[in-house]
Amino acid sequence: MAPAAQTSGKTATTALSPESLTDLRAQLRGSLCLPGENGYDEARTIWNAMIDRRPACIVRAAGANDVLRAVEFARRNGLRLAVRGGGHNIAGNAVCDGGLMLDLTPMKSVRVDQGKRTVRVEPGVTLGELDRETQAFGFAVPVGINSTTGIAGLTLGAGFGWISRSLGLSIDNLIGADVITADGRLIHASETDEPELFWAIRGGGGNFGVVTSFEFKLHRVGPEVLSGLVIHPIAQAGELLRAYRRLSAEAPDELAVWFVLRKAPPLPFLPPEWHGKEILAFAACYHGDLAKGEPAMAPLRALGKPIADVIAPHPFVAWQAILDPLLAPGMRNYWKSHSFKTISDGAIDTLIAFAHKLPSPECEIAFAQLGGAINRVPAAATAYPHRDINYVVNIHTRWGSAAQDATCIAWARGLFDALTPHATGGVYVNFMPEDEEERVRAGAYGANYDRLVRVKSKYDPGNLFRVNQNIRPGV
Repeated sequence: MAPAAQTSGKTATTALSPESLTDLRAQLRGSLCLPGENGYDEARTIWNAMIDRRPACIVRAAGANDVLRAVEFARRNGLRLAVRGGGHNIAGNAVCDGGLMLDLTPMKSVRVDQGKRTVRVEPGVTLGELDRETQAFGFAVPVGINSTTGIAGLTLGAGFGWISRSLGLSIDNLIGADVITADGRLIHASETDEPELFWAIRGGGGNFGVVTSFEFKLHRVGPEVLSGLVIHPIAQAGELLRAYRRLSAEAPDELAVWFVLRKAPPLPFLPPEWHGKEILAFAACYHGDLAKGEPAMAPLRALGKPIADVIAPHPFVAWQAILDPLLAPGMRNYWKSHSFKTISDGAIDTLIAFAHKLPSPECEIAFAQLGGAINRVPAAATAYPHRDINYVVNIHTRWGSAAQDATCIAWARGLFDALTPHATGGVYVNFMPEDEEERVRAGAYGANYDRLVRVKSKYDPGNLFRVNQNIRPGV
C-alpha cells in the first residue's frame, strides 16, 4: 500500500495512490525514493543531526524537468514541499515530515566562461566544488566559509565569506537565475527579466520558487591568499578584542578578520597543554597582492603574546575548507545570531563571560567581519537589507547527545538575550533556527518586508514554498 503523506500547517492529509507515484517515477530522469527504498535515508539525512524527518516521498532531481515535475506533483496533491540544496540549513528546512522532499544534490554542473568572466552553477553544487572549478581558471565567486555548504541556500539567503568585504555578497555577484515557480513555469530572472523576482531571490530565501541555475560574475582571486590563525589565551581576550575593534575598523577591504571564542581543538600546531582550554582565535584572510598583505596583517599579528601564529600563504581552495573539520555533519546544532554596527565594551564582556561556561567542547562563538563593499550597496537594492552593519555573531552551539539538548540550547539563548541590548535587532536569515518565526519580518527583512510580500503574492499566492523562513503572501 502506498504511504499516506502527512502535511502540516493548513494543508490536509493526502493519500498518494500507487498509480500517481508510478506516473511520477516514469516522468523523472532522476529517481523517486519512498520509505525503505535505496537512497531514501541518505537523502533525508542532513547536516544537523537534530533533524530527523521522514518525507512521504523524495524526488532526487537530475535536471530542471525533474524539479518541474516535483513541484507540479506537490501542488496537485496538496503536499508540503521541502527543497534540499546542500542540506546545511540550521532549521532543517531541507526536509519535511510526510510531504515531498525535492533533493537537488544530483544537479552538479559548473560551467566557467573565461571570456565573459561568468560561471553557471546548478543548485546541488557545494561551495568547495564551485571553488575548485573556478580556481582552475584563477577565478572565484564570493561565497561562505564551509566548503560543504550548498550554493543554493547560501546565495538565496545572501551569502558572505572571506572575500566579501572586497567583492560583495554572493547575491551582489548574481547576474541571473532560472526559477521554477509555483504555477509550474520555468522563467529567467535578472535585472531586465522578471526584475522583481530577481530582487526578491537575492536574500529572500526559497520563498519564490526553486532555482535550477545560478549565473555569477567571476573575480580574479588567488591562487594563494595570505591567511591563517592567531590564537591567544582567553585571559587576554578583553584587551585584545578592544584592540580588534579598532584594527578591524581600519582594515582594508581585502582583509577580513573574524574571531572565535571556544575550547581549543587538538590542532597540530597548538601545544598539547592548550587542548581543551578556552581560547580566542583570530582567523584572517587577505586576498589581494600578497606583498601588501604582510603590512595589512602586521597590526593584528603584533597584538598580545599569542600561543600560535600560523598566518602564511595558502591555496585559496584549501583556506576555504580550513574550518570543515570543526563543522562536520552528524552533530546536533542550534544557532542564535545578532548583527552589530560596532562591538561595545558591554558586548565584549558578555562574550567573554559566556565563553567561560561553554556547555560542550564543540560550542563556539563566531564573530564575522562584514562592511566594505557589502555596505556600499543600497539597502533597498536587494531583499537582503543589512547594508549598515560591520559584524555578525553566530552563537554556534554544537554537541553530540540528545541528553545535552536543554543545556546547550539554554546557553545559546542566554547569550543571545545578554547580547540583545548591544545589537541592531537585525539577523542574517541563513543563521535563523526554526523557532524564530517572529524575527522574519523585522529582524531579517525590515523595510524590505512589504515589498517581499507583494512579490510572494504574485509568484506564490498559495504559499507552496513555505518550508523556509516564510514570507506569507498578502492574500
